[in-house]
Formats: sequence, C-alpha cells, structure tokens
Amino acid sequence: MIDTLLIGGRGAIGSGLRTYLPKLDADYRITSVDLPGAEDKATDPAAQRDFVDLDITGDPQGLRKLLDGRDLVVYLARTNSLKSMNAMTDLVFESVRDICPETLIVGSSSVHAVNEAYWPFEKEPYATIATRRVEELDTWPEPLSAMMEACPNDDYGEEKAYVERWAQRFATEGHHAVSTRWGGINPRNGNASEIGYFTVWCHQEDAARLVNGCYKTHRDGNLRSGAHYFVISNNKYNIFDIETPRREVGYEPTHDSELFYE
Repeated sequence: MIDTLLIGGRGAIGSGLRTYLPKLDADYRITSVDLPGAEDKATDPAAQRDFVDLDITGDPQGLRKLLDGRDLVVYLARTNSLKSMNAMTDLVFESVRDICPETLIVGSSSVHAVNEAYWPFEKEPYATIATRRVEELDTWPEPLSAMMEACPNDDYGEEKAYVERWAQRFATEGHHAVSTRWGGINPRNGNASEIGYFTVWCHQEDAARLVNGCYKTHRDGNLRSGAHYFVISNNKYNIFDIETPRREVGYEPTHDSELFYE
C-alpha cells in the first residue's frame, strides 16, 4: 500500500490524482483533507473518495495526526493572501518534518513561479506563440529549463516560489521534497480561454504520471530532492522543459492539447 495524503484533494489537480494514481498503480490508498464543504471536482466515479473535513490552519494537531504513517504527501491547498498562504506552507512542511521526516512531500508550485520568463506572453517569441502564429517563427525557442529558479512577478507566483524554497530547504536538511510546476489543469481536461493555454495545458492523467514517477523514484532512492519540475502534457507547441523530469523520474506524458484546437 502507498499511503497517500492529499492536502486539498477535492480540487482540479487533486481530483485528477485521486482518479488516475490508482489506475497507474492499484496500491495507492488516498485520503483527501479539505475544508468542510469543499466542492469535489472529480468527474470519474472511480476516483477515491476517502475524505476528511478539516481546516488544517485552525487545527494543526488534526493535520499532524493525519500525517502519521504516510508514504506520500501532496500539498495542494490554497488560502487567501500571500501572508496566510505562506503561513500554511510553513505549517505543512514543518508538520511533515516533525511527524513523518522520511515521507516524500510534493509541494504545489506552478508555471507561474517563472512568470517573469514568459508571462503574460508579451515578449517574443512567446507573443507570437500565444496567438498561434507559429508559422512565422524561423526556429522554436529553447524550452524554459526545469533548472530555472523561480522568478515570479505577482503574489500568486511568489506563493509558489515560497513552496519551492521550502522543498529546497528540505533537501539541504536531508529530507525528501519536490515541487511540481503545474500547467493548466482543469477537471474537464479541455480547452480554456486563457491566452496561450494550449502550450501550458496538462491532462490530469499526465499530472498523475509525474507524481507517480516522483514517488517511485523516491522509493528507489534516486530522487533529486529539492527539484522543481514542469508538469505539462506532451503538447505540440510546448515551451517548457519536460525532458528533465522524463530523464530523472521517468515522466512520460501521453496527451497533447492540440486535440482541443484542431
């Protein structure tokens, strides 16, 4: 059994993990802790539905009890304001360090952690790519490296950069953590009106493949703790480095956003 706790597992990303991780490996046993009344965005009736209603910031001891004995913790929850979000991140990482220091924690980052490199698609060649005038490009740009340190330009990106810094701190302390720079993930696995969405899009199944790869590599003793990986599907017009997680954790995305644009 792979005893897994999703902190915020009823949302778009967590619902996908609850759906697809057990399809990748039937040994996943998943508990999701969420705020009372949180909407479950899972659309597949096969998604695991072991729920605990708990405000972890209001009941940190309750969180600590839930962490005991876990093999994998995926931190997905969000709250309002940068200050309160960072305080929750402190709580989660400190609790994992105290209660289950050998556990792998997957911290939720985002492509927006590196906003300054490409967002909001105003600089070239990203402006041309975002408007799908790709035939005007002589060469495709080098993918934004997974080794790139966070360079946020707003509070949302900064909260994700803070998670990445915690993962790196865990690595220096000899603990086990990675940060997942999620792309555009939605419960329908479909298109969205956001500019350039086709290049950041990620299917929920591919997101699960990345998390599964991280856990299995950790279990084998080969995970590069402190790493941050872009979690993007195998999109035809991808601008992010998915070769690094392919090489390091065996990430093999199988979906392409062009299916929704043809």
